[in-house]
Amino acid sequence: MNKLGLLGKNISYSFSRTYFKSKFEKEQITDTSYENFDIESIDLFPSIVKNIEGLKGMNVTIPYKEVVMPFLDKINKKAEEIGAVNTIRITKKGKLVGYNTDCYGFKKSIKPHIKPHHKKALILGTGGASKAIAFTLKELGITYKNVSRRPGENIGFTYDDLTEKVIAKNTIIINCTPLGTFPDIEQCPNIPYKGITDKHILFDLIYNPEETKFLKQGKLNGAITINGLKMLELQAEKAWSIWNLK
Repeated sequence: MNKLGLLGKNISYSFSRTYFKSKFEKEQITDTSYENFDIESIDLFPSIVKNIEGLKGMNVTIPYKEVVMPFLDKINKKAEEIGAVNTIRITKKGKLVGYNTDCYGFKKSIKPHIKPHHKKALILGTGGASKAIAFTLKELGITYKNVSRRPGENIGFTYDDLTEKVIAKNTIIINCTPLGTFPDIEQCPNIPYKGITDKHILFDLIYNPEETKFLKQGKLNGAITINGLKMLELQAEKAWSIWNLK
């Protein structure tokens, strides 16, 4: 039996296990299983690789997309450039190879909605997922700034810096924070939502709930709103193709 899984912390809510279980049933794939590897610390990662027989690969989620990288034997060029890994393939020789499929999923999800006036973006958050978003925006020729709770290197704004004017100028806003994820659905990033117009795209990497408070606020002001489900499905299928490389 081939084994795949999701590496993360507090991931009982995760979409990946349900998605792959459903995929395996639909496509009558009977030789592969998918489970959650929910660990308290990245230091436990090597023991998973060592002790789980038939392990072919895994997805990686919060908070391990960056800290897993030193444990890998090789990192795909794009993932190295991004600085985060969300897919690991284990070769026949037992080598661990890191990839990033978040960038693929995000690009395919947002591209159909981009119009000529979408030239500037704000990325809310600075974690591993935000790095893939930044890489993709660069590929699309869209300038961006990160927004963080604390000032620091490569931080364009703190939340305190944001004004309605800043929001109005940046017509793509992407939430890469976990704020608003089920069950804390009343939470949302603290930005001046009044600056949002019908020229905006609001993209939330969260997919549960389907419409976060962040997206609801955007919709009230006429913005195009996109949740993270399509991105997740696309990155999952890309990961599947990587695990099945000959």
